[in-house]
Amino acid sequence: MNVQPDLTFIKYLKGAGGDTLKKCYQCATCSVRCPLSTDEKPFPRKEMIWSQWGMKDKLLADPDVFLCHQCGDCTTYCPRGAKPGEVLGAIRAYAYTHFGWPSGLAKLASSAKGLPMLIGIPVVVIFVMWLISGGMHIPNKEHFADHGYQQFFGTWDFKWYAKNIFFIVLIMVPSLGLAIVSLYMGLTRLWKQMKNNADISGNYRPSVPQFVGQFLWPSIVEILTHKRFKECGTNHDRTRGHLPLMLAFIGLFIVTCWSLLKNDILGLFWPSLHGPLPLYDPFKILANVSAIALLFGIYVLWSNRSKAESEGTSSKTFYDWFLIWMIMAVGVTGFGAQIIRWINIPSLGYFVYFLHLVSVMMLFLYLPYTKFAHIAYRTTAMAFEKFRSSAFGKPVIEQ
Repeated sequence: MNVQPDLTFIKYLKGAGGDTLKKCYQCATCSVRCPLSTDEKPFPRKEMIWSQWGMKDKLLADPDVFLCHQCGDCTTYCPRGAKPGEVLGAIRAYAYTHFGWPSGLAKLASSAKGLPMLIGIPVVVIFVMWLISGGMHIPNKEHFADHGYQQFFGTWDFKWYAKNIFFIVLIMVPSLGLAIVSLYMGLTRLWKQMKNNADISGNYRPSVPQFVGQFLWPSIVEILTHKRFKECGTNHDRTRGHLPLMLAFIGLFIVTCWSLLKNDILGLFWPSLHGPLPLYDPFKILANVSAIALLFGIYVLWSNRSKAESEGTSSKTFYDWFLIWMIMAVGVTGFGAQIIRWINIPSLGYFVYFLHLVSVMMLFLYLPYTKFAHIAYRTTAMAFEKFRSSAFGKPVIEQ
């Protein structure tokens, strides 16, 4: 086989956490220890040799790269200290940039050099929106106690749609919309490359209900139950941090949807529903429990990452820490803004709420280019894993 190594790709991997890549001498200990590896798909051994050879296109079309849960078993038992889990993490980081659109934004989110711009873009956008909204002022304590942050962008006489919600939607929906478009484009390219790499014909395709019922939904259930995470040995604590974090996002999503429904639809007919949720409200309780779960989960992941780096089993990379910082910022500023409203300090509260909006916009806007993208890419890879083992995934047979 004629191999044309991509030296730039190898250099990237070595600088993104895969600096021990060349220590691998193909003993296969990693594949033996990995709880997700099989005789038919002995990863991460094959990924390690492809990485050493600089076979970028092969790796970017390999679903096993995204199926890895980075539990650390392969790294722990590697007799050469090659850290296969870190190499696979570096490959995924490259993939998110490679598949990301627009490419300029994807590259900006790939290293610490872009951090000032990554923070600056949402800061400027939200500040300008606050400025042009006409609501750029600090309320008095009485007003703050009654309305909280529901008039951060001001108010107007049009009762059918709150001005505050209008500006928040104007900021967040395009950010999330860009992320969704980017993910769709990236996942579509990934799926096509995985099919071509597996030599699967495109003539025999499942219907949408078949695809959802047989491949996508079972993958989502497997992720929600954390079935594969629980098979990890070395870093089993990841489930203790990852699961509450995932449930926290689900809970906060439910609360956000209810808040919009309560204030901007039901509140039009029952004005008493306007205003912040009282502490005894079930949705407020869910919000607070979710916020605590988010902070606890990110604390566990933060601690695990710091411990792994201090023990030398993980490398310190921007790719791993950027998502941790963002989620921590969302949780701390969101919970902090609520506490400040309770103690009724409007000036500090508005400043912290501004930072909260900035961190939420960052989370949405940079979703496809950071480690957060694994939500979509891993789900797609798991669905493809089921697809390629089904009748639809039979290789093309030349006549």
